[in-house]
Amino acid sequence: MTEADVAALREDLAAAFRITAQMGWSESVGNHFSAAVSDDGKQFLLNRKWQHFASIKPEDLMLLDADDADVMNRPDAPDASAWTIHGTVHRQCPAARVIIHCHPPHATALATLADPRMLPLDNNTARFFNRLAIDQGFGGIADEAEEGERLAAALGGKKTLLMGNHGITCTGTSVAEAFEDLYFFEKAAQTLLLAYASSQPLNVLSDEVAEKTARGWDDYRGMSYAHFDWLKSQLPPLA
Repeated sequence: MTEADVAALREDLAAAFRITAQMGWSESVGNHFSAAVSDDGKQFLLNRKWQHFASIKPEDLMLLDADDADVMNRPDAPDASAWTIHGTVHRQCPAARVIIHCHPPHATALATLADPRMLPLDNNTARFFNRLAIDQGFGGIADEAEEGERLAAALGGKKTLLMGNHGITCTGTSVAEAFEDLYFFEKAAQTLLLAYASSQPLNVLSDEVAEKTARGWDDYRGMSYAHFDWLKSQLPPLA
């Protein structure tokens, strides 16, 4: 990537943090997003430890090397769970250029169910049909190397990982695409949970229709850039 490319990526990633805070999806000063700057994915940008999403500027983002575990011994070491998740996934899944991990309420509520599948009920829920990885091996705070390895393996070739009893991780080739999947997954989870709450029988789409709908979303991937650009335009300037 050129210096200009990296600068633009910093702008987008910083904006994603602030947009997430505006959406009410940040959590205290935790959670973390990252973006690869090298072809192999090992050089990546990550938010600093315990900085509130609403305050993050492009220049605040750390540039890390997924192969350099000594970073955790530095005074400015990143959050341990951030390093475990993002360092491992960037190292093992170079196609995951951007990794967004947070705990939005509906996605997280879905992750706590014994059956956390995203049933295809409408356009938004069907978006993730056969495209969602689910990990149900929760073992506490994700700050151990084994946890990162398991999560990277669970992601497989999919872009979205629902982390049982934990939250959601969305990946993509750009910040806009990863954020759009986060946005639609949260909306889809809200729809599914509201449908469950009705106690009425669910009208689940057939596999054929669900797959057709999921593929249909491919023609609308450009929406993610238009949506993200608009969301960025609404952000107030940081002092």
